Parts: sequence; structure tokens; C-alpha cells
Amino acid sequence: MDRRDRIKSPVSINGRKLTLPKGKKIILWVIVNLEVWDTELPQPRNILPPPMGISMLPDLPNWSWHEYGMRVGFWRILETLKKRNICSTLALNATVCDHYPEAVNAAMSEGWEPMGHGYIQKPMHKVENEFVDIKSAINKIEDFTKNKVIGWESPGLTETHNTLDILSDNGIKYTANWPIDDQPQDLNVKSGERMLTLPYPVEINDVVMTSVQAHQSNELYSRGKLQFDRLYKETDENTKIMSISVHPYLTGVPHRILFLEQLLDYILDHKDVNVMTGKEIYKWYTQQVPIPS
Repeated sequence: MDRRDRIKSPVSINGRKLTLPKGKKIILWVIVNLEVWDTELPQPRNILPPPMGISMLPDLPNWSWHEYGMRVGFWRILETLKKRNICSTLALNATVCDHYPEAVNAAMSEGWEPMGHGYIQKPMHKVENEFVDIKSAINKIEDFTKNKVIGWESPGLTETHNTLDILSDNGIKYTANWPIDDQPQDLNVKSGERMLTLPYPVEINDVVMTSVQAHQSNELYSRGKLQFDRLYKETDENTKIMSISVHPYLTGVPHRILFLEQLLDYILDHKDVNVMTGKEIYKWYTQQVPIPS
């Protein structure tokens, strides 16, 4: 199936007006990504290039960079969101439940929503058996958190031609892999069940800003403010979703956490912001919008 054939509506919602309760105008969706990096494999991202250009395993410096995020950075982000009563979506490699159970338990105790993020941090077209990987990831996360998983974000937003259908067959109702719109959109899957793509942020995303584009520490605030201001202005026409994606090894470091705090405070100073998890966005949208024919 051609990728465009997966999208049910060729244009954004065909002009349907969406509303929020209590006069709210815009949704804030925060995604915190927790991953497990295998010391015996090349690391997903690097902060330090290999000495003399020779890659070696284990890659201790870059593994340690990420490990700092799980040991320290996550707790800064958790406290930042807790102080502002923000309930986040927690994108999980399933093996995080084995390696960092304290972090998962802390997030669940705050009412966060668990979302599948692969079994391990590996692109979907590189896993040995995609069906087994997805099913095992969902089962492990559900068993550990005692929460139903209905959302999925593949590592690196990667998909094969079969990923959406496998996700649907395993009870997934929304994906973050198709950032095609400012509002949720329906996707076609073979099961005939409803599948949404939510507006996951590929640019209001610390991996892109920091690891890929190498911007200064304040980029999350400056770019995030510009994004929010424009979306907020457009809410006179329709409800929009402001999404922010962060990783503990990037935003959870001392010189960046301030700018997440400042961005959230700026957004929440607007009293007509409705904070939602991905699961809540799915419920809100499907209650207002019938499945396109």
C-alpha cells in the first residue's frame, strides 16, 4: 500500500470544527521518551566522536551520556512536570521496565500514560521479527504498569509496510509515527479498526534541536514559544495541539532543564490550555469526529 493511501483524509479534517470543554482553545501534549541503550551495540546517538575516527565497542562515553539521563535527568523532568500538574505520555522501550523500574513506577504514580516505543531502541526494519517485537513490547509494558497501552511511537518513528497493521492487530489505537498534521488524522489499516496518527513533534523535539542540529541550550524555549504562539493564534479557527517531546539525556541536563520550565510556564500562563495525554486526545477526538468513509 502506498503511504498516501494510508491517509483517509487528503486535507486537514475537511474544515470540521473541534471544541474543548470549559472554553479551552488549545491542547498541550508532552511526551517523555525512556530508552535502553545496549552497551554491546553502536549507540543510537553520539555526543563524543570516536577517538581518531575509530569506532569501538563497548562505546562507554556515549552510553554513559544516555545513562546519566536515566539516572539523573529523568528525575529533573519528572519534578518539572509534577510541579506544574502536567500528566505526560511516557514513551517506553519495553525493557525500560527491567532496567529502570523506579523511573516507570514514579511516572505511573503521577498518572502518566504508558506508550509503546519498541521492545528495545532499534529501528522497526532492523528487528528480527516485527510482530513478536511489537506484541512482546505491549505485553511487557501492560504487565508492568497495569495500564492498557493504546499508543505507539516506533524508535526513530520507523515503520515497515506492515507496522501499522501489526499495531492495529495488537490493540494500538493511535501512533506518533505519522506527523502529518496539527490535528489527529485517521489512517487505513487492514483490520478495519480505527487508527489515528497524533501530531507528534519532529521539530519541538530535543533530539532534533540538540543532537541533530546542535543548537544552543535555549532553543527548546525560543522555538517552542514561536510554535505555540502561532498555533494559539490559529485557534480562532480551530482547536490545535501543541506537542513537546523530550529525552532525559538531553533536556534533563542542568543547562537545558531551565528552558523546558520556562516554555511550560509560558504556555500554562494562557488559561485556556488543556493538558492531555495521548490517550485523552484519542478519546476527545473520536467522540467528535466520525470515521471518514
